[in-house]
Amino acid sequence: MKRLLAAEKQSAAVDLLELAGFVEEFFGKRVVLFGDFVADEFQYGDIARVSREAPVLILRHRQTEVVPGGGGNAANNLAALGARVLPVTAVGDDAAGDALASYFRARRIDATGILRVKGWTTPTKTRFLAGFAHTVSQQVLRMDREPAGALPESARKKLRTVLAAKLRKADALAVSDYGFGVASPEAVRFSARGKRKAMPLTLDSRFRLHEYAKAGVTSATPNEPELEALHHASIGKNVAELKRCGAATLKVMKLNALLVTRGRDGMALFEGRGRVAHIPVHGSDQAVDVTGAGDTVLAAYTLALACGANPLEAAHIANIAGGLVVMKRGTATVSREELLDAIRQDAAGAAS
Repeated sequence: MKRLLAAEKQSAAVDLLELAGFVEEFFGKRVVLFGDFVADEFQYGDIARVSREAPVLILRHRQTEVVPGGGGNAANNLAALGARVLPVTAVGDDAAGDALASYFRARRIDATGILRVKGWTTPTKTRFLAGFAHTVSQQVLRMDREPAGALPESARKKLRTVLAAKLRKADALAVSDYGFGVASPEAVRFSARGKRKAMPLTLDSRFRLHEYAKAGVTSATPNEPELEALHHASIGKNVAELKRCGAATLKVMKLNALLVTRGRDGMALFEGRGRVAHIPVHGSDQAVDVTGAGDTVLAAYTLALACGANPLEAAHIANIAGGLVVMKRGTATVSREELLDAIRQDAAGAAS
């Protein structure tokens, strides 16, 4: 009993200068990002007037911006952090698919693993933002476009082949399953055979985390609502319930570590032998925009593990990266330089 209590009270403290050392090694690490890529489209407009046809605003179009969302945002964050990212995904033969492929090619990121599938729809989230001149635009509407059917079997087979090829020289594999049909436990299990013991295999799955139990995953990064849905539970401020759900998922999936993101309550890291570390949120708990924060966490956590950090050290690095990205508007990334600066500032503050 004493041993269990000691494990539950494990300190979340780490050496900040050692964390900086791991981040410095991010550059050039080869990370395969396999999963559902989403086109995040932002339509900006100036408020012209209220329509006479219906009680809605008329916006005068000012700007359209398309950036990678979903697994594409995780890939974009990996690149910003200095990794040599190898995206593996499928997008439609449509304008949104063109935009995503062009985005990565323009940044000299390997786009050979982005398959174009005729007749399939690239998942797209269009946000309409309205504002007056010299004011911050506010989101007034979001429209989603999703694939009408499953990814064709021919595309699935090709994805498995491409994934296996990309993994041959990879330092890590990150899987981002948003439920659109690209990522699957079967594809990960098939393609990662023989690589499981040699590299970290991390997973962010929105709807079916436990289905990856036999796919060789070493760490998973669900958010608290996803963990609640898995266990039909309500956690909130109930730490005992958090521990019960986290320990159960860790056991079911046979993970080395489970990192649960909890919004303004920070993170909870579960490891074997009942070890639980609670990590307070980094920076302000008043987030500007949480869009895509989980993608940033997945990217930073995976890279840290690939550089030899243990799960607790990797969790702290991911926590700092997440704290930085939620202070930015829209689907954003954190650079390696920003992350290093934040860690060094924390280290200087702790030493003074």
